[in-house]
Amino acid sequence: MKTISSVVEHYIKKKPFLQSALAQGIINLTSLSRIVKPEIEGELGKEIRNGAIVMALKRLSDDLEFRATHKIIKVLKNIGEITVRSSLTDYTFLASDSILGQQAKLLEAINDNQDIFYTSSRGVNEINIVISNVMDDTVETFFKSEKCTQKAEDLSSITVKLPAENVSVPGIYYFIFQRLAWEGIVLYEVISTTNEFTILVDDDQVDIAFKTIKDLKTL
Repeated sequence: MKTISSVVEHYIKKKPFLQSALAQGIINLTSLSRIVKPEIEGELGKEIRNGAIVMALKRLSDDLEFRATHKIIKVLKNIGEITVRSSLTDYTFLASDSILGQQAKLLEAINDNQDIFYTSSRGVNEINIVISNVMDDTVETFFKSEKCTQKAEDLSSITVKLPAENVSVPGIYYFIFQRLAWEGIVLYEVISTTNEFTILVDDDQVDIAFKTIKDLKTL
């Protein structure tokens, strides 16, 4: 049998931003109850009082804070090294039969220079390359026959080392990217391995992005 609590919980869980804000206690429950009341009443098929919804929201916010936020914060407090690299260029090329061969030439060209930042990812239809801008001429020489659909310059990367338990706690990336979104930070790229992720941002946003991530350790 449906209850007010179960219907309210189902409603909130369909809205991740609302769920997170509720867990942090930054929403006025009375105001929220008025907004969700019509949908809750429609689901239950009867009229209900605002106070009943407020109580359901209160219980849910307490439970969410313990179940989700507590686990996430525990992981984030153990964030490891945060590495920043600047003066990067982000290229996007259409996938082709020849592009992997050009990538091999590029890797050979930078293989002996450990100071060059390089990362690449491949999707279904395109290939992305992020590289130190001192290699721009080299990239454009090797890839002159490839179709470049986007080139973004003056970018910085922030690489974050996560504790191993990040793979067993849902919501880690959502929690981090939510904070970055709240600060108005535009992510050009997100590159990840099992225990690390790298974001690419404008040079003029790297300081606030770094501070936002660093501050997660003090939650």
